[in-house]
Amino acid sequence: MTGRQYRARFDAEISFANGGGLRTEGFRLDIPGTDVADDELAALLVRHLGLLMVAGVRISGKTIVAEPHQGGRGVTAAAPGRRRLVELSHLVTDGMTTLPGWPAPRITDWLTREASRANYAPGVEFHVARIDMIANTGTYLDAPAHRWADGADLAGVPLDRLADLPGMLVRVPAGTRAVDPLLLAPYEVAGRAVLLHTGWDAHFGTDRYPAPEAPYLTGAGAQWLVEAGAALVGIDSINIDDMSPAAAGERPAHSALLAAGIPIVEHLTGLDALPPTGFRFTAAPPRVAGMGTFPVRAFATVD
Repeated sequence: MTGRQYRARFDAEISFANGGGLRTEGFRLDIPGTDVADDELAALLVRHLGLLMVAGVRISGKTIVAEPHQGGRGVTAAAPGRRRLVELSHLVTDGMTTLPGWPAPRITDWLTREASRANYAPGVEFHVARIDMIANTGTYLDAPAHRWADGADLAGVPLDRLADLPGMLVRVPAGTRAVDPLLLAPYEVAGRAVLLHTGWDAHFGTDRYPAPEAPYLTGAGAQWLVEAGAALVGIDSINIDDMSPAAAGERPAHSALLAAGIPIVEHLTGLDALPPTGFRFTAAPPRVAGMGTFPVRAFATVD
């Protein structure tokens, strides 16, 4: 996203009008800029924690660090009235690799401009291309039929599960492989497209991308999202499930999410450009009957 984002690290002593108090050490909080005053920071903290009857807040040891926002109730992600589109899809090109060992797309001419001239009036020409590819190419969506024989195919997934969904970004800490319920617990995901930002898209198209240490969503994490009412789940890694040899081919995240009718978008990219909330997500494939996966043009609208 445009401009740098900042967080404050500080200690705080909070006293309450009805008695008692709280103390935090090394607390980190999203802030709108580097010039935040202590009283402003105190107000952000109170709002972020949802505290009532606060009599006073004493801030100490404050430092400002340049870090992406992690989400909270204190800072809005963008100025009101401004709107931008964020590309979240990998580029599909002739011969590219999405999944190592799987066929690459082949993009050729079906009708060249030169050949088309014989069909039209002088000066009129057209080009028609042909693409031969497997459905799991680039950034793609999994419908329930991908995993379950009786699940909805691409044509059967309702548009309200694919387009203009309120989004929630979950930033996965660097070095974390398994996204489990404890990491997801702070987020309100009901009715939202939940996008897991792991940063693994930096390895797309390289030998590192399918490495055993690629991040993934655990089966318990997937079940938590089902029970919490997520509308769609996406990830910027090679697979939403663990693909390491230790997983032995089990696919608990696919199984749980798709059984619940929750579409999955894999191989996202560019999630670092999104705020924690305040965006809408779209990843709609063509309306093709009998198919369970297909590439999408995934994007976010940020207000």
